[in-house]
Amino acid sequence: MNSFLKKVRMTFAIIATKLTVFILRLLNRGGTSLPGKIALKLCPSLLTELAGKFRVIMVTGTNGKTTTSRIVAGMLDQSGVKYITNKSGANLASGIATTLISALSLGGRPMKHTALLETDEAAFRTIAPKLKPEVVIVTNFFRDQLDRYGELYSTLKAVREGILGTPETKLILNADDSLCASLGLDVPNPVTYFGLGDGVYPENTDSGNTDAAFCIRCMARYEYSSTAFGHLGHFKCPECGYMRPEAHIECTQILEYDNLSSTVEIKYPQGKLTVKLALPGLYNIYNALAGMALGVHFGLDEKGLAHVLEGFECGFGRMESIVIDQKQLKMILVKNPTGFNQVLKYLLTQKEPCVVALAINDKLADGTDISWLWDVDFEILAFMQERVKAFYVSGIRAEDMALRLKYAGISEERIIIEHDDNALIDAMLEASAGSDTLYLLPTYTAMLDIRQTLKNRYRLKDFWK
Repeated sequence: MNSFLKKVRMTFAIIATKLTVFILRLLNRGGTSLPGKIALKLCPSLLTELAGKFRVIMVTGTNGKTTTSRIVAGMLDQSGVKYITNKSGANLASGIATTLISALSLGGRPMKHTALLETDEAAFRTIAPKLKPEVVIVTNFFRDQLDRYGELYSTLKAVREGILGTPETKLILNADDSLCASLGLDVPNPVTYFGLGDGVYPENTDSGNTDAAFCIRCMARYEYSSTAFGHLGHFKCPECGYMRPEAHIECTQILEYDNLSSTVEIKYPQGKLTVKLALPGLYNIYNALAGMALGVHFGLDEKGLAHVLEGFECGFGRMESIVIDQKQLKMILVKNPTGFNQVLKYLLTQKEPCVVALAINDKLADGTDISWLWDVDFEILAFMQERVKAFYVSGIRAEDMALRLKYAGISEERIIIEHDDNALIDAMLEASAGSDTLYLLPTYTAMLDIRQTLKNRYRLKDFWK
């Protein structure tokens, strides 16, 4: 009887979810989270019941989840694997439930047998043990939205608990992140590490190790032979000996590095390959290495790996390029000090005139505490003022952002506040000329709002497509 009731509940959940998605899409709404909430209410054991129906790949971590997931999707495409994924970035239990149910028939049979799931770090603790993923990629850990996640080590603990509940899962971990690498210690899971070789960085971009300066085992201060950014680098504890593990997938040279792409040499178990990544920014080299590790896991050869990395295009709001009125607008999500600093360093590679806009919201999904803006090195922008035709600020906290820019050394008369999204786009276009690039740096909910405005004006794809 218990089994029969579970089946009935599951059937109702599937029907209700599909119907809700259909209605929301008719209303031009995303339908990515609400249907899953309904499904989990109707069938609380839904994720556990679905575990055996899918081969699950999960991607979690503070920065780079969405971009890494898209690279992994390219690896799956290249491998000929049919899969379902939460492309919209709805990465809590409700969004994941919606994604999985969308791949089921009304009778509960999967139409695609592989699920690629970007997963929120805090939610990973409960979701992973239920779904029993075959592979988990952890990108990194940085201080992020204290009102949502709490102290950094609480986030690490949540992911560790999720991994402890999945002892057979293959782990793909960032070797250069002392926190992330520690997840591979004292666990039965098979582990693949990725990272950048010692001293191969194009410049010393260390802005100060404030997130994880002390050994996770004995609390002695780490020593570094080289650093990338934040606490990422070749670390070693002088007291207990905990150190950066050897990377299986490693960038051994950065041959070219600019605002459009980076050419890198990568060593992996089957050999070496030189590839021009269709991704700018040092942080995206890490994302590429993580995605490549999954491609190696699926047995792709050098040609297949290179094809994916060279042809990859950034997704919704993550270094997304949109052509508007014959000009290129680059939308780059910002959400914490480390990620924001890397985006600003990326802007320094822009040699031609440009327009910069920053849209800051403080809704729940953004983090209601915006004091983190004072930890961002906006002084970088002062060094490129002569190349920036105008600085626009928008969003709920536009005035706070304007004040931060003023204290960073940006001339007050060059900081323009514009709350209306349509007016912001018009002003950016008017301030630009010729082939000037428009850079728009929004927090999460500001990105959703502006992206919807751009969709309506320029007939772009919906974010869930």
